[in-house]
Amino acid sequence: MSEVKEISLNKIVGGGYADFWNFKGRYRVCKGSRASKKSKTTALNFIFRIMKYKEANLLVVRKVFSTLKDSCFSELQWAVTRLGVSDLWEFKLSPLEMTYKPTGQKIFFRGLDDPLKITSITVNSGYLCWLWIEEAYEISSESDFDMLNESIRGLVPDELFKQVTLTLNPWNEHHWIKKRFFDAGQNSDILAKTTNYLCNEFLDKSDIAVFEQMKKSNPKRYKVAGLGMWGISDGLIFEKYEEKLFDVYEVSKKPDIKSIFGLDFGYTNDPTAFFAGLIDLKEKEIFVFDEIYKKALTNSMIYDEVYKKGFSKEKIIADSAEPKSIAELEGLGLTRIKKARKGKDSILNGIQFIQDFKIFILPKCTNFITEIENYCWDSNRFGQKINVPADNFNHLMDAMRYSIEEFTRGETFSFE
Repeated sequence: MSEVKEISLNKIVGGGYADFWNFKGRYRVCKGSRASKKSKTTALNFIFRIMKYKEANLLVVRKVFSTLKDSCFSELQWAVTRLGVSDLWEFKLSPLEMTYKPTGQKIFFRGLDDPLKITSITVNSGYLCWLWIEEAYEISSESDFDMLNESIRGLVPDELFKQVTLTLNPWNEHHWIKKRFFDAGQNSDILAKTTNYLCNEFLDKSDIAVFEQMKKSNPKRYKVAGLGMWGISDGLIFEKYEEKLFDVYEVSKKPDIKSIFGLDFGYTNDPTAFFAGLIDLKEKEIFVFDEIYKKALTNSMIYDEVYKKGFSKEKIIADSAEPKSIAELEGLGLTRIKKARKGKDSILNGIQFIQDFKIFILPKCTNFITEIENYCWDSNRFGQKINVPADNFNHLMDAMRYSIEEFTRGETFSFE
């Protein structure tokens, strides 16, 4: 007989998600703030479910496949350890998948950037009946979601059920997810819920203090990143942009094209943001083709990330607020890194310059897309828009602005 392990789900999972955990309708959607434990709860739930339902298999999807290993795959590995069942699971990196060893059930990982690999999935044991779309906000096209939704089809035994789970941060109220699921009214096939950090009993005092400070210093951001309410993107700064597939090599061969790279420093609360693009001054076009967007990067880690991307020999314009970091990165090997020249009205001048351009963004640059969709003018205490960007969704936007500074010098756009 196999060993029976008794665990307390209440202690392991915590509260706030009972309806989410037990729901068996077609669509289970959870928008939540940062630290709302939505992803960890979802991971725990799927490991528990697969071990309970012996013929169920799971497909996990994000917009870009390369983001899965350090997000969903790691969360599910953590959940296996948290539940104390590591000896029952096998993890593979190539192909990226997990197997429940007693039954052969699988967890598959796919990216929307390779849709053929999604539609061609077949399972050797049981049924593909569950789909988890993490960071579902990244799925900007509802037709892409419909394609994913249709991958969960066919008859399943009575004891099983088909379900699509979406977890997301609620950056923009104009996203199709709000209308389709949160505005749908009473529907037994849909559970749409909102969670926030207040239901996460595993946070310590320092974690809570971050949100309390945000509540005081940036109440607009707190409503979204703290309370999980829908963001309102009123007064977008950049409106001429388009998510588009393009060949970077072919674009770079255009006669008037120049490469541009920018770096905005972060660490604990804000990410380090690296921007990689091409600019066509004649056609007034910017092509965004790569990014780095991570918290807790030391300078040596920043160098490693840039080096792995192949940009260590490029001219990089970095935030001048951290001269020590710039000097250290130069010593590590970013020999062409330079500090941005800040001066009176430099932010507005840079913004006004970029506003004249059409911006094309590769779909893999998900953080850039999220920021540009939410980068707005701030409001005064009367709710009127003012000529100052809101201090939110601005890390890659700042990095882009640094990258183009050499083209904005002169009488009109002086950074001195």
